[in-house]
Amino acid sequence: MRFFFVAILNFHRLFSFYSCCGYILEQGRACSGHEIDREGTAILQHYRQNAQQWKHLLLTYKFALDEMSTKLMILNEEFQFVHDYNPIEHIKTRLKTPESIVDKLRRKGFEVNLGNARAHIHDIAGVRVICSFSTDIYRIYEMICAQSDVTIVQVKDYVRQPKPNGYQSLHMIVEIPVFLTDRMESVKVEIQIRTMAMDFWASLEHKIYYKYNANVPASIRRQLKEAADTIASLDEQMLSLNEEVQQYRPDSDRTGGRPDIPFELLTSGDNGS
Repeated sequence: MRFFFVAILNFHRLFSFYSCCGYILEQGRACSGHEIDREGTAILQHYRQNAQQWKHLLLTYKFALDEMSTKLMILNEEFQFVHDYNPIEHIKTRLKTPESIVDKLRRKGFEVNLGNARAHIHDIAGVRVICSFSTDIYRIYEMICAQSDVTIVQVKDYVRQPKPNGYQSLHMIVEIPVFLTDRMESVKVEIQIRTMAMDFWASLEHKIYYKYNANVPASIRRQLKEAADTIASLDEQMLSLNEEVQQYRPDSDRTGGRPDIPFELLTSGDNGS
């Protein structure tokens, strides 16, 4: 059953990858009219000249997603075996579309090319890790940091310091080696680690902002913040209950908590992710 699930997941990723790559060619057909602006013409020409390179770039990031997902599944399964507890509830992955990459480069004021995509867009490959309790967030963070072939580039801790709207999550930019047929490439992957409650709030908040095209009325923003505070309180209550239950287990493993994150890795701005 697990093999079947993994096979379906890999097929979905591969289908999504080729769908993303198809955007490059669709741009050429869609932008061939006379109304395209000068910048659009330059982007179109770049696509036509570098279509294969863009496909290969996205394929490399897909490999990075596969590698990071496998790492996390192995860590979770081994942790379950050793501690009789799995910190990861489920894992979601996302590969940024060429359209989204282009839009982000243009918003940041960079020329649209492969080099700038690699250098300035750090979330082309994204992994979201959903866990049960807030202490699991830092447990997973520590396990990732302990991987000898994973380089931690950047950390944004929105759990200790939530965003003004109430958003909570731990964001990491990591760099992992992807071994190709003729070389090794270091590829950046964004990892978001959050509890189920945090993910519930973030998903609904995103849908509300999308519906209002980001122009959300002040009253709704206020209610969203109140809901975020309720979610945070619920997380703390469930953690407290779990810790109380653990006291009745003689073999209880109480490792966890909030480790100190190196200051040089902590950032508060966007910085390309």
